[in-house]
Amino acid sequence: MEPAAFKLIDYNFSKTIIDYTYHREGDLDINFDVEGKYNNDESRFYLSFEVLAIDEESNNSFISVSCQGIFEFKNVEKFEDIPNFFYVNSIAILFPYVRSYISTVTVQSNIKPIILPTLNLTPLAKLLKDSSKEL
Repeated sequence: MEPAAFKLIDYNFSKTIIDYTYHREGDLDINFDVEGKYNNDESRFYLSFEVLAIDEESNNSFISVSCQGIFEFKNVEKFEDIPNFFYVNSIAILFPYVRSYISTVTVQSNIKPIILPTLNLTPLAKLLKDSSKEL
């Protein structure tokens, strides 16, 4: 039996909210909301990934970006066969696109660009696995 393999086949940004009213220079608190749906007939996993940037001083969210990614599997016959490494790596694959998108949108808005830091997203793997289901 060959090991499971997957690839990103598509992604898009379905929602972008930037409200600079709540942003002040300084540290950001970054929160994530992730969930997944697996379509067994297509061998595809639909990842919903939302990033919130929160101003630490006011505790208000000033950036909210929702991204959806579609991953295709090879050698996965059912939902339970999805390997644990997928949950970590799928988020890590999408996050650079989200970082770049936020930087681009903010710089094009003629405001100081928001550049999210690189992060260790390993803790999100359990959250994604627990919030994923089969369609």
